[in-house]
Amino acid sequence: MAKNKPNIKNKVKLLRFLANEMTQQDLAERIGVTRQTVNAIEANKYSPSLEVAFKIAHVFQQPLEEVFQYQPEAEQPT
Repeated sequence: MAKNKPNIKNKVKLLRFLANEMTQQDLAERIGVTRQTVNAIEANKYSPSLEVAFKIAHVFQQPLEEVFQYQPEAEQPT
């Protein structure tokens, strides 16, 4: 079976909503990436670099583990 999605889940979309409905563009500008990158991260189509992950956590004043969760392949629902 081909591995299509990263094993990293995130709460970026929820955190944006809770931050006065911050837009993807707003977040992208604050962390130095494109809006399309933020969209791909939220859709679990792309895992951000460690630096970008820390920047996102910093924007929302959350620990990294609150924003991103690693789910080993064996634990993923089928």
